[in-house]
Amino acid sequence: MVPPLLRRFRPQILVSQHGCDSHRDDPLTNLELTIDAQRVAHAAIHRLAHECADGRWLLTGGGGEEHVHVVPRSWTHLLFEAAGRPLDPGAATPRLWREYVSEVTSQAAPDTMTEGASGEFRFVRRRLQPGRSGRPGHHGHQEGRLPLHGLMP
Repeated sequence: MVPPLLRRFRPQILVSQHGCDSHRDDPLTNLELTIDAQRVAHAAIHRLAHECADGRWLLTGGGGEEHVHVVPRSWTHLLFEAAGRPLDPGAATPRLWREYVSEVTSQAAPDTMTEGASGEFRFVRRRLQPGRSGRPGHHGHQEGRLPLHGLMP
């Protein structure tokens, strides 16, 4: 849904927020992404920044409650992607970091930068009730600008 709008509006800079709440292990959400899917999403947004904003990309971190297995790996992939040097998902996590995690949290840190998933994700379109976006406090979007761009079901 977003790429066609970016292509049409051609922003001067693409600003993206990369929270980790979308991960399947995040305790605050019921979403199902893996680190591998987040990595693919980072790369897709990076490509859009080059396609639509002449490579100007401001990226930020964000939410994420799983601080051992998710946030460090996802954001490491994000930073390597932003630097133009995507990290091999099968790369080992740093030994010193794993030792630190074990000492501080009594948890075993992941050995690699991947969860072994495909990294693919798909968008699922929901039918919304007329006049409602499906989110509290977000009403009337069907009557607004989004239908002009073919984004409403």
